[in-house]
Amino acid sequence: MPNFTKKAIKEAFIALLDEKPLNRITVKDIVETCGINRNSFYYHYEDLPALIEEIIAGRVEELIQAHPTIDSVEDCFDAALEFVLQNRRAVLHIYNSISRDVFERYLMEVCHYVVKTYVESDFAGRPVDEEDKEMLIRYHKCECFGNIIDWLNSGMRDDISTYFHRIYQLKRGWEDSAQKRGPGWSLR
Repeated sequence: MPNFTKKAIKEAFIALLDEKPLNRITVKDIVETCGINRNSFYYHYEDLPALIEEIIAGRVEELIQAHPTIDSVEDCFDAALEFVLQNRRAVLHIYNSISRDVFERYLMEVCHYVVKTYVESDFAGRPVDEEDKEMLIRYHKCECFGNIIDWLNSGMRDDISTYFHRIYQLKRGWEDSAQKRGPGWSLR
C-alpha cells in the first residue's frame, strides 16, 4: 500500500500547488487533502523539499521515457516545455519558491537530454568531431534552458512553443540566405 499512499500525497500536493504558492502549503494541508495522518507523510518523505524533488525527478524520468528519439531542434524545445506545461501554475509556484534550484537543476537535465538525443540522432553515421557535437549540445541546451527561464520570469505570458518554432524558422531563413551568398560569408 505504500505506493498508493505516495501517489495520493503527490497528487494532493500538486492539486494544492495549482491553487496556492508553495510557501502557503503545509504538511497538514497535504495530509488533510489526501486523508492520511502526518506520520504517513513523514514515513515517505523527510519534508516538503524531498517531496518536491521526487515529483520533479519522476516527471523528468517520464518525459525522457516518452521521448526516446527527437527529430528536430523544435521538438527538443517542445519536449522540454512539456515538462513545464503539464502543471503551469504548480511549476510557477515551485519556480517562485525556495525550491527554485531543484526545479532549475532538473530543467537543465531535461534540456540536456532532449538536445543530446536530437544531436546524437541527427549526426548518426556522419563523421563529426565529438568535441563539436558536445559544443552544439551545450549551446542548444543553454539556449533552451535560458529561454524557458526567461519565459518563467515573465510569468509564462507568451506562447513559448510558437516563439521557439518562429525562432528556428528565422534561423533557417538566415542559413538559406548565407548559402545563397556563397562561400566565405558567414552569419557572424
